[in-house]
Order: sequence, then C-alpha cells, then structure tokens
Amino acid sequence: MKFENILEEIGGFGPFQILIIVLLCTPRIVLPCHFLLNNFIAAVPPHWCDVSTLDDGGLFRSLTQQQRLTVSVPLRKDGEPKSCEMFSSPQFQILYNGSNSSAELPTIQCQSGWIYDNSTFTSTLATEWDLVCDRKSLTKTTGTIFFFGVMMGAIAFGFLCDKYGRKNTLLASYIMVIVFGFSSAFANSYVLFAVLRFLTGFALTGISINSIVLSIEWVDIGHRSFIGVIGSLAWSVGNMLLAGFALLVTDWRTLIMTVTAPLGFAVLTWWWIPESARWLLANGKVERAQFYLDKCAKFNKRPKLSAKLKLETLSNIEMLEKQDKNYTYLDLIKTPKMRQLTLLTGIVWYGVASTYYGISLNITGFGLNMYLTHFIYAAIEVPAKLMVYCFLNIIGRRKCQAGALLLTGVCIAINIFIPKGLWHVRAVVAILGKGLSEASFTTIFLYTTELYPTVILQNGLGYTSFMSRLGVSVAPLVLLLEDVWTLLPQIIICSVAIVSGLVALLLPETQNVRLPETIDDIEKPRRSSCSRIKRWKKGEKG
Repeated sequence: MKFENILEEIGGFGPFQILIIVLLCTPRIVLPCHFLLNNFIAAVPPHWCDVSTLDDGGLFRSLTQQQRLTVSVPLRKDGEPKSCEMFSSPQFQILYNGSNSSAELPTIQCQSGWIYDNSTFTSTLATEWDLVCDRKSLTKTTGTIFFFGVMMGAIAFGFLCDKYGRKNTLLASYIMVIVFGFSSAFANSYVLFAVLRFLTGFALTGISINSIVLSIEWVDIGHRSFIGVIGSLAWSVGNMLLAGFALLVTDWRTLIMTVTAPLGFAVLTWWWIPESARWLLANGKVERAQFYLDKCAKFNKRPKLSAKLKLETLSNIEMLEKQDKNYTYLDLIKTPKMRQLTLLTGIVWYGVASTYYGISLNITGFGLNMYLTHFIYAAIEVPAKLMVYCFLNIIGRRKCQAGALLLTGVCIAINIFIPKGLWHVRAVVAILGKGLSEASFTTIFLYTTELYPTVILQNGLGYTSFMSRLGVSVAPLVLLLEDVWTLLPQIIICSVAIVSGLVALLLPETQNVRLPETIDDIEKPRRSSCSRIKRWKKGEKG
C-alpha cells in the first residue's frame, strides 16, 4: 500500500483538510501584499526641482508659489513642469510672454533637491531617498532585489522543509518575515533597506512552499486540483486587500508594518497546524505520523487504523518514501525525454511568471486610479481561477495552458496599438490580459504535477519554481526599458507570452492519460486510462 490508500481510509478530504486550509489562509494573504508591495512603496509622485536657491530677495520673493515655479522650471510637452531640469536663473519674461520655450532657454540639473506632490502619498522610497531622475531606476531595482531573495529562498527552503519538516520550517519563516519585515520599515538608508527586503523575500518563500506542500500532502489525489485552486484564492484576496491597505496607509514605512502584522496571528495559529504525515514517515517518525493520522481520522469521523495495519503499512510506506529520496536534480537531464520536458517546462514557467508580474507591476497608464487598477487586476483573478478549473477538464491541460498564454500576448499586443486617448478600452483589454495571465499561472501549477513522474516530482517542482522566480526577478528590470522606448517593455512581455504559449503546445497532454510514476514512464509512451479516478480509488500503482 501507498500513503494515498491510508489517506483515503481516514478521509482524504474532510473537516481536517479544510481546517488546514483555513489555518494557512492568513500567511497566504500576506504573500501578495509583499510580492506586489513595490507598486506602492516605490511609487514616484509628481516632482520638480527645489527652486528656493533662485530666491535673490528681490522680485522673485514677491511672486506666488505658482509664479516662482513658472519662471524657474521648464514645461514638458503635456504642460507639466519638468522633473529633472530648472532654469539657471529666473526667466521673468515668461510671465509676460505667456510661453515657456525650454528649447531656447538655458537649463541645468536640479541643484537643491526636489519638491514632491504629497497629495497621493505621504512618503515613498522615492521621496525618502530622492530616487528620481538619474537615480529613478533604483525604485524598480528594489523589486528585483526582493525577488532575487525569493529565488534564493526557493532553493534553500526546498532543502530545509525536506530536512527539518514542513511545520518547523513554516514557523521559522513566520518569525523571519516578521523580523526582517518590521526591520525594513525602520531602515535609515537605501542599501540597508535593499538588504532587508532581500531577506524578507528569502523568508517569504518558506511560507509559499510550506503552505502549498502541507495543503497538498494531506489531501487525496482526487481533490488536489480543487484544493490547489481554492487555496490559491487566498492570494487573490490578499492582492485585493493590498489596494485597500495602500489607499488608507500612505506612508511607506507604516504600510510595510501593516502588511506584515497579520503574521503575528499566524504564529498563534501555527500550533494547530499538523506536520505532514508523509514527511514523518519518510524520516522514520512512525509514532508521530500515527498521532496525526489518528487525529485526521477523528476530525473526519472515520475509524482509526487498526494496530496491525499501522505497524505493517506505515513501515512499508516509510521504506517506499526513502527509496524515492534517491533521486536528484541531475535526473532531470540524464535521459532524452526528461531533458526535453525539463527544457520546455522551464521556458513555460519563466514565461508565465514574467508575464504575470510584468502586467501586475505596471498599474499606470490606463486612465484609472492606481489603487482601483490594482484592485481590479486582483479581482479579475477570482473568475479566472474558477474558469480555468472548469476548462482544464473540458479542453485539456495543454490547450488551456497554451491558449491562456497566447491570448495574454494578444491582449498586450492590442494595447500597444490602441491610442492612449481611448483609456477605457485600454483598461478593459489590460484587465482581460491580467485575468488570462492568472489563468495561465493557475494552470501551470496543476499541469506540472501531472507532467513529472512521482519519483522526481519534488525535484521538478523545485526546478520550475527556480525558473519562475528568475522570470519574476527580471520583470521589474524589463519595465525600466521604457526609458529607452516607451513601448519596449510591452513588446518584450508580449513576445515572452506568445513564445512560451507556443512552447506549451510542445508539451504532452495529461488529460485522461496514465500519470507517470517513474522516469521510464516518461521515456516510453504512456497508455491512456479510461478513468484515472477509478484507478486512484482502487489504489493501483499506475
């Protein structure tokens, strides 16, 4: 027997599993609040040069604030003051001529700092450390630094949760995020803040990995897809809450503390979260595994396992689990078809993550309030997740994955050609593209678990998670390219979405196909199955 058979006997989907999902809701809600926090704490409000140095005590002093700005700062084509230039001396004639020809008048770079429009934000990273003009790239760089921390965390916590257990590692992640999160809110320099954000991202990955693993490892195979989609709705809820938090809390330091604080409640509820019985068995902790299995049976109102069945079955499962531990990342590339699968899934995961965050981190330019744009972007994820859950079993995994990515690319391409004056049309198309990008993200999580053989699934998920974080890290840097050409970031994101969508068409379909257990199942053609559910219920190995 395998663990799934034991789980089915004591209840693979019942009150016990629902309790786990509820207990993990709070940390899952915190994740998007930090992952997309840069949209608000790194926002750059309207600004212009501080012209107080031009005050000569004469005519300049008698002018109103608006008149001082008019004679001191040249205007852009849209009529707004330029952000990084000022006149070398007051140009009083502009008040009489009624024009501001910056092309003809000498200008210099800002000499005494900047004045910021604080009507939307009390303070941001940009206003705190003057990350504007020639330093404005540092606002996006903080996002990349954070996601590099997430990427490194994916590697570290993948190892730690296997060595020290899901529950213990989860608590360590909670504490680390609280410490580094609150510390970053009190950083007194940009460098210190960047380091602490890296460490925060590193620690958050522990929550991301362990919350998913704990949810999945306690649920029977037939409900894993359902739990994957329903559990991910907590991300969407957190994403919507972030817009509300940012609207109410306009100081970047206070906002960081606000989105980190819920983890204090998560620490209190951690005591009720069960350790993974599967992990306990794999590490020889049979008695502890019995304790949680009995608790699961009690919660689900199922009879406990008999003593004889416990000793015999759990010992066998322990041996099987240890055998599965012999595989490494090298097995992903040792054989031809595994190499092909590894390459293709890596490209698709990179494309999915890069596209999703490329859209999510770009919430301006659609004529809508940035808070409203972020909220709508988050809200559209809910129907997108539910829709993709239905379509997965209708048109299949491959078509669903490829279709979502290709349509996302089409939406981005359409917006490239729609004039900015038609902001309402651009906003609708952008929101549709965001929903489709979320659909592709939801699909790839489920699709990957069916593509990789059971014996190497954990390694496959670790590798694809790394490729995903790489795509996420690059996304903020891609957005910086708008300084080279305004449309360049959109063109790159569109191209990545379309290419990864085409690559997804090269992956094998897994709907109604026997799931692979070993690497040999990948190297040899897989047989169709009339009903995978029937096989699971009978407890067949494949």
